[in-house]
Amino acid sequence: MKKLLSLPVEMPLSEAENQVYQNFLKYVPPLSLNLMAVKVKHWPDDFLGWCGELIRLCREDLNMDLVEDEQLVPLKKMQDVLEAGFTLSQFKMARIAPWPIFVDFIKQQNSIHALDERLLLLAYIDGIREKPLAELLMEDRLAFAGKHTSEHDHSIYNFDIEWFASTKGAKAFHALLEQSPEKFDIALAHIPLTGNVTYENYQSFVSDYQKIFEEYTPEKPQSTKAPLAAATRLLAMRRPDQFIALNNNKIDILCQGMSIPKFKNTDFSSYWQDMIATLHTFAWWNQAEPTMTDSAEGDAENTELTLWKNRAVLIDLFLFAGADLAQNSNFIRFRDKALNKTATKSRATPKKRSKESAEMLVDRALESEDIPEYLHSKRDTLINQVKGGKNVEQAIGLMRAIFG
Repeated sequence: MKKLLSLPVEMPLSEAENQVYQNFLKYVPPLSLNLMAVKVKHWPDDFLGWCGELIRLCREDLNMDLVEDEQLVPLKKMQDVLEAGFTLSQFKMARIAPWPIFVDFIKQQNSIHALDERLLLLAYIDGIREKPLAELLMEDRLAFAGKHTSEHDHSIYNFDIEWFASTKGAKAFHALLEQSPEKFDIALAHIPLTGNVTYENYQSFVSDYQKIFEEYTPEKPQSTKAPLAAATRLLAMRRPDQFIALNNNKIDILCQGMSIPKFKNTDFSSYWQDMIATLHTFAWWNQAEPTMTDSAEGDAENTELTLWKNRAVLIDLFLFAGADLAQNSNFIRFRDKALNKTATKSRATPKKRSKESAEMLVDRALESEDIPEYLHSKRDTLINQVKGGKNVEQAIGLMRAIFG
């Protein structure tokens, strides 16, 4: 263990990595006896691998029965420092990687970062992107804005809506979005759906977005400051190839990883001038659009095209992710809760849906290729079942059981 702890001294560390290592050493003394009891079998020769190995040792091999209560805080801080170091080292690659390396890296993160589920979310948003927020079903509007709720039927929304950036804590944002979605449409209309997004486009969006909050004065005379993080979620869903989605926790580590000054959640200028401008210097971001092909041999190229169209928002996959990140998906939680729910345990009255909501959910389900023709003739019956409180999956299952 002593050899492992001292390995970074022999590595060519960047200034940021060296700072991480110095911070890490602060938490070694109170945990030294516990660490020395861990058997080490692997000694990485790079800082990324070193951080990853120590994270693994702390999570899997450290004997927690021997860790005293007063040691839990330094242990948690040590793990946080190591995770930050892991992210910083991955971003060293992100800053210089060409397109093929970027694609390979993103694909390698599939299981740990739930790439397939993230792409399902992005594909769904792609299908509703051209519609105004004011005309969207409430569930779709929240999917665009980044708030997962129990209203999102897992058989339709088979992905976690809050991937990339959750906005569930932005209460003023969601209150305004519910009251005046057309105002957000006016702001987003400044961002073109294709082609380059200019600083003037962005500034026009920011001006109209901030105006919405300046006019919002619930129970207090002063205006509410417009949150940058919620704005970046809207921008990233509007143009996932151009914008990075932020939340409060990501701002600091992304700024460190991209070697830019940290900014606040109200600093719209730094988001563009520093973060987006730096993104534009990355080789993989400047890759020309890959060619799409219809042949079976073209599956790899088509995958590259999908990644290219979402390349900015996928920068999230360079952040550290624990082994349980993918399993903590809201989609998985809601799905498993619904599947495990039994009639004896749940006697609550099913929540009824409006006719409009029921029709949209049923029609989407009927678009699936595995739906037999006879179910299409039962559309009105399915809608009535969903209006009455059943989810789409239950209603279709019942029709299959009766007529199948």
